[in-house]
Amino acid sequence: MTAKVLWVEDSPDDVLLIGRAIRKAGLEPPALVRDGREAVEYLSGSGPYADRSMYPFPTLVLLDIKLPKVSGFEVLHWIREHEETSRLPVVMFTSSKERSDVDRAYALGANAYLLKSVDHEHLVETLTRVRAFWLDLDLNPSVPGHEVAASGEGPRSAVQ
Repeated sequence: MTAKVLWVEDSPDDVLLIGRAIRKAGLEPPALVRDGREAVEYLSGSGPYADRSMYPFPTLVLLDIKLPKVSGFEVLHWIREHEETSRLPVVMFTSSKERSDVDRAYALGANAYLLKSVDHEHLVETLTRVRAFWLDLDLNPSVPGHEVAASGEGPRSAVQ
């Protein structure tokens, strides 16, 4: 199975800007959902995301904090509370520099907290490092009920 990133982002401007940086960083296009409720549906394989051949279980989640309907913190809490998602790597990818947000994310079980940069080259470099570490080098944990590709086998690409 190939690596699949689930990207949870509601800002159309960020989707456009970060989407360009994702391509330049050599990441395959991630699965994109626009709010926290959609993220939970995707991760649980429910509603419109029930077909795992179309919506594969992710290897990594890039999660914004400020989301409509269900916040990124609530999504992170949901991920950590469910056995089938509890070991899924989650990188908070946000523009908030608030120390309380950083501390809360780690307290809830985030694996990393990265800032979205307004500088395009810095954003590309950040995403290149995300790809290199989380998708190319990191050995992902087993996730009950989901096969996860082994890392360290060179670049892996996501589908769609």
